[in-house]
Amino acid sequence: MVKNSVNKKSDKTIKKRHRFFLNPYSDCAFTKCPKCDSKTKLRKFPLVIHIEPKQLFLLNKQCKYCPSCDLIIAKKQEIEPLMAATFVQTNPQIVGNNYVVMGTVDKKDWKEGDKNLLSPSEMIGRIYVFKDVWNFEVIPAGWYPNEEK
Repeated sequence: MVKNSVNKKSDKTIKKRHRFFLNPYSDCAFTKCPKCDSKTKLRKFPLVIHIEPKQLFLLNKQCKYCPSCDLIIAKKQEIEPLMAATFVQTNPQIVGNNYVVMGTVDKKDWKEGDKNLLSPSEMIGRIYVFKDVWNFEVIPAGWYPNEEK
């Protein structure tokens, strides 16, 4: 009985916003939402990326966005070179390490973090973690034989 109240309390402290898809396909731009098929918009989002070991990276990135699904679509091929270019001089041992796009922050928090006015622990308290992380498989257009039933 006590465990349930503790779990509910910790869930309330984690702020959640948006759904996310990291697009691994170099040839798919997702001009239409893969979930609802409506047109996607271009929006800038301050993404929070955790790079192993213990490195936070803030990136104000232009992404595809579906307002009806609240889905952010970011291209993997655009994020990785930006991270590598940032850390090749300052911290080259983390270039190529595993990373996770954790969520977003408000624009004002991103600006403060960009100017090093916020410590990493303060930034973690301001992160909006993604509600859900989706995966989509692209099926190339073309003619396919009917499946027998």
